[in-house]
Parts: sequence; C-alpha cells; structure tokens
Amino acid sequence: MQRIAVIDRDLCTKDKCGYMCMKICPVNRMGQECITKDEEGFPIISEQLCVGCGICPKKCPVNAITIINLAKEVGKPIYQYGINQFRIYSLPIPQEGVSGIIGKNGIGKTTALNILAGKIIPNMDGKKKLTYEEMLEEIPLSLKRYLLTLKEDTKLSYKPQMVEKIRRIFKGTVEELLKKMDERSSFKEAVEKFNLSNILSRKIDQLSGGELQKVSIAVGFLKEADIYYFDEPSNYLDIEERLRTAVALKSFSEGRKLMVVEHDLALLDYMSDYIYIFFGEENTYGVSSSVKGTRNGINEYLDGFLKEENIRFRNREIRFSTYSEREIYTETKFKYGKMQKSYPGFTFHSSAGEIMKGETIGIVGKNALGKSIFVKMLAGVEKPDKGEPAGQFKVSYKPQYIRAEEGVFVKDLFNPDEIDELVFNNAKRELKLIPLLEKQLTSLSGGELQRIAVSLALSRKADLYLFDEPTAYLDIEQRLRFGDLLRHTMTDSNKSAFIVDHDVVFLDSVANRLMVFEGESSVYGKSSKPYDKTEGMNKFLSLANITMRRDKDSKRPRINKPDSVLDREQRKEGKYYY
Repeated sequence: MQRIAVIDRDLCTKDKCGYMCMKICPVNRMGQECITKDEEGFPIISEQLCVGCGICPKKCPVNAITIINLAKEVGKPIYQYGINQFRIYSLPIPQEGVSGIIGKNGIGKTTALNILAGKIIPNMDGKKKLTYEEMLEEIPLSLKRYLLTLKEDTKLSYKPQMVEKIRRIFKGTVEELLKKMDERSSFKEAVEKFNLSNILSRKIDQLSGGELQKVSIAVGFLKEADIYYFDEPSNYLDIEERLRTAVALKSFSEGRKLMVVEHDLALLDYMSDYIYIFFGEENTYGVSSSVKGTRNGINEYLDGFLKEENIRFRNREIRFSTYSEREIYTETKFKYGKMQKSYPGFTFHSSAGEIMKGETIGIVGKNALGKSIFVKMLAGVEKPDKGEPAGQFKVSYKPQYIRAEEGVFVKDLFNPDEIDELVFNNAKRELKLIPLLEKQLTSLSGGELQRIAVSLALSRKADLYLFDEPTAYLDIEQRLRFGDLLRHTMTDSNKSAFIVDHDVVFLDSVANRLMVFEGESSVYGKSSKPYDKTEGMNKFLSLANITMRRDKDSKRPRINKPDSVLDREQRKEGKYYY
C-alpha cells in the first residue's frame, strides 16, 4: 500500500517536545530509522519504513503529523514540495472550451495550474534533481505531450488567485494597465464585457477587491494566448458581475482552451464544458480525476464517488434539500427603523424591518449598493445620519475584509470567557480548525483565515450575528458545512443572523428570508424590508436577469441558459426562482 507522511513545519516544535514522534515510533523502537532528524532539526519520516500505525499523529502534541494510507496506487508524484511535504499525483489537461476544476482547498488546484502554466517544473518525488529530459521520461504520456507543446512557443495567459499582488506590481491607472497588456487589440471589448468604463481613470491601488478582480480577469482576456488559466475569478464579485464574467469567458472559449478553478457551484456549472475533480487530503496530497462532462462531473463530486475510477474520496454525500429554507414564525428578536447614511457621491437608505428568533436573513444585491454599510450600522461600527437601530443587543460581527495581525496565534483569539464552548467545538470539527490553532495568523492562507474569522464570529456569546461575505475563499464543502453550522446554531439557540453573500447556492441553504438591495452602484442604494424566500429570490433574480432550476438528481440549484426552453417558460410565468 502506498503511504504518505507529511509534517507541518509551521507547527512542529522540534526538540521542545523531546522528539515525541521518534520515541514512540514502533519501527524506531525495533532498531530501524523510520523517523530521523534533518540538518535543521525537523523530524523526517521514511514513507518506505512507516507501517501506518497512526501512533505518531495521535501523540504529536501540536498535531503536526499526517499519515495517509492511499486506498489506490496513484503512481509517482508529479511534483513534491520537499521531504514529508505536499505532493500532487496527476494533472488536468486543457481541452477546447472551458475546463472547470472543482475540489476543496489545499489539495493542489493552484499548484496544478502553476505547473501547466510553466511556473513550476515537475520534480517527481523531489528526492533527486532531474534534468528536463529525465523529467519528460518519467511523467505520464498525456502530460509529456502537453509540456512538449510549451517548448514550442505555446503562449499562455494566467489570472492568479491572489489578485491583490497587482497593486504591488503596477502603480498606474486601470486604462494604462489594460492598454499595456492588450495583445489582441481588444481594449474596448474588454471594457464593455467586464463593465470597466467607470474606473478607467482610477489608480490600481485605489480599487476595491471586486474592481481589482474584474481588472485582473480583463488582463488575462486581453493577452494573445493558446491556453488561458483563470484561478477563482468570482471572488469579490456580485452575482451580476459573476454571470457577466461567466458569459464573457464562455463565449471567449469558442475555438480556444480555457481552464477555470471556481468554488461558486452555480457559476462553474454555467460556464464549463468539462469538469476535472480534485480529491485528496488538505495540505497533504492531491489527485486529478479524468475529464468528465459538466453535469455528471459536478454530481460525482457531490456524491464523493468517481464512477469511472471506482474511487470513493469522501465518506458522505453533499446533499441539497428539495426545498430551500423557509420563513419561520417565532417571536420578534430585533427591530430596526429606517436609516440613512451619506458619503461624498453616495447615499444609502434602508427600510424598517425585524428579525425573528432563530432566523437567518440573507442580504443580496450588486456591489456598492450599501450592503456592508447596513451591516456596519447594525453592528455599531458606523452611525446612521438619520434613524437608529432599535434595541440593545450584544452583536458579533464578521467584516468583509479580514486582516491578520502580526505575532498573534489563532488559539489566542478564542477567549474562553467570550465564546460558547459547544459552538466552538462544533466549528473545530466541521471546519477542521484543530491544525490551525497553533499557527500565527500571518501564516494562514485566505481560506484558512476566513474559516477562523467565521468560526470566531459564530462562537462568540451574542444575540445578533452579522456576517459580511463569509464564503470568500472557502471551498464548496466548507461553504455548505459552515451553512449547516450557522443554521443549526441559530435554530437551537433562538439567536438571529444577517448574512451578506453572493453565492446563491449558499444563501438558498441558510436564509429564511431575503433583503434585496437596489440602486445604482457607487451612486445610491436602498434596501427592502425582509421578503419571504420565494418573493425575495424572484425579485433578486429578475434584477440579475437570470432564472434558476434544480438538478433532477442532486437537487442543486442551476442557472438556466439564456433563452432556453426552461428560461422562457419561467420568465413567462414570473417564476425566476425554481
């Protein structure tokens, strides 16, 4: 049986624990050197000698060790970051059209794109340096053919996951950047497709996260390339911008090869022609499936079972109810009056409303209409110019943007006097927080930082919970697990929550009612009172100009193709919401 041993060096304390792993290893105690030390004093586990007993991961005082017994031989790694570190075993290969990549965080999707884009050279198991020719002899034939094309002047365009890096690289305006990167003489087309006309004169370092994302996608679109890679293009975008981006990339893919990593299930389904499923163990190893049709591929991912490969990679299915969360009828928990807030060039008005005990209200609408302002006024972070949120309640607030403070360990955030221990224990289990508790905030990825932020906000002792874009950087499994945790916590405790998000599938699973925000982005915004789910979704989707249905097998929400039979029928009946 093939075995993987990984040691998290950010957690490992080396000699401070007295090398517990070396002392209790049964192979070591029999006189062999299964666990030794390297030059820096870190333990090294021999994967050939390891018997997979599972003792060292259990006894490690900081949970730094992971031992995986692979259920199926997957061959040699394509790339490994180092001894006892993450490795990836197989890669997707670009197809004509849009190839979507689906999978949880930390299993090599971005690493795969970096290899395919030529940014990382395959090193197999990393034990010895290979020449390029030796590497080509060892890799699978399909990958060999692809890499050989890269040596023949294949042009690539790569939109990275972390778009914030553009701020450090380029200091001019949006227009200057786009014209500088325009290799296809398509500047005007890109501005129109990605709705950038209002920010052309803006400096790159003045852009919001959503604006920066659109600019980054446009830069990738403008390049003259044979293959285009887009890593998580929907982060920070509202539903209209996501749909506009999906339509643009779908039409652009005709006669071209695009590969897209995406966690918004409805968006991935809408734009993809093919699906590759990534499975494995977070921060340990990753494997890509064979290419699959979009609908079947997504449904196999939700099932946790790959039919052609005969591999079960998750021990439970991701299920969608045949109905979404409904309005509940309990006592009123919190009332708020009409509020108004003005800034230079922007005015926001909110209608009066109330929230019930045990209820979660979803907040939907385009970017820059005042959703975050409304939540901040409820949280007391901003004061309205007119009106006042009624009632004195203890509030727990998760802001839209999260900053990691230097020198702070994750475990120090969870003050026992301020948190509900039962909720925190549930969050640790469902969102897999235990390996993160001993790490510093600045060492966490965007997804890890988000998991900590939403868990901290939900675990605090409070009456009203406010979440602003909690699913950004979370993968599909993490989004739905957090949704289950949020829903059960509110229902069981009779507490209440407002939640701002752009993932329609996620909101469908957690919200009892919806507030719909309208207006003109960055000019004025207004909020409705909370609608019942059907009325709110119908109004929101009609504003976004899309209709949705449920998949007949998995029951997941799906966006209808424009002018399809279902799209026309639902519009005629005024039923934009399945």
